[in-house]
Amino acid sequence: MPAVSLIRANSYDRQILQASLENLLAPLGGISAFVKKGDRVLLKPNLLTGSRPTKECVTRPELVYCVAKMVIEAGGKPFLGDSPAFGSAMGVAKANGYLPLLEELNLPVVEFQGKRYQTVSEDFNHLRICKEAMEADAVINLPKLKSHVQLTATMGVKNLFGCVPGKMKAWWHMEAGKDSARFGQMLVETARTINPNLTILDGIIGHEGNGPSGGEPKFLGILGASDDVFALDRTVVEIINVDPALVPTVAAAMRLGLCSNLEAIDFPLLHPEILKILDWKLPENMMPIDFGMPRVIKSTFRHFYIRFIKERMGAYAGK
Repeated sequence: MPAVSLIRANSYDRQILQASLENLLAPLGGISAFVKKGDRVLLKPNLLTGSRPTKECVTRPELVYCVAKMVIEAGGKPFLGDSPAFGSAMGVAKANGYLPLLEELNLPVVEFQGKRYQTVSEDFNHLRICKEAMEADAVINLPKLKSHVQLTATMGVKNLFGCVPGKMKAWWHMEAGKDSARFGQMLVETARTINPNLTILDGIIGHEGNGPSGGEPKFLGILGASDDVFALDRTVVEIINVDPALVPTVAAAMRLGLCSNLEAIDFPLLHPEILKILDWKLPENMMPIDFGMPRVIKSTFRHFYIRFIKERMGAYAGK
């Protein structure tokens, strides 16, 4: 039976937050249950954008700092990575106030590179996932709880979409077409393939409304953690009072038997019913999964077309 640890937490003050995280992880065996001495540990926050630093669109740097510190104390070697659709991980991190904390802990930031890995479902083996996540000794997934105009809500599973390198994300959207169920399953298969050792959800202040970036901050006062990302996401939709069928990632995980009803989840601390939020704002207008041909898709086509032409020219020149 998967366990999901839930606590109330109301501060990003580093000392207070550190204590909150220790309390949160205690029922799961503490950080040492997930990190061994010498482990290279990827910390995967949500680094969506650098353009709205006060709107709680990204995982708070204080949370990443505290988790990195715990990893170091356990003997691990943490590094931070993400693949924003626009800009670099370092650029978005800087814009959101990460730099002082990164420097204090000497925490490296990596830009993800893609490679094909075998997924549980052969239907998705052609899609690329970053080797930095796949080849790390441990992955700690650090999502932000947000509403989402395409997926209703974004949590642990969706955050792992950041392990798909940059512009490859556009291809995933095109692959799914308008089929949100297929896109949800793609995201679930990505999460299954990466198989994060631990997911810690930043729900102290969430982002509601027209997310992932166009909404507004909302104080929730919650932290959640689990070694089962699907159980954690299933729990969180219950907390924000959203029908699981409306969230393609949760619906897909349930179809595949990766999570089920709350009765099949152990809650060693607080039960989600105690933390229920009845006024969480969902997006006003949902958007289709295939959002047309935005700049990122056009530039991706251009990039691959130019590379294809160069390769063909090189092949002819070699004859």
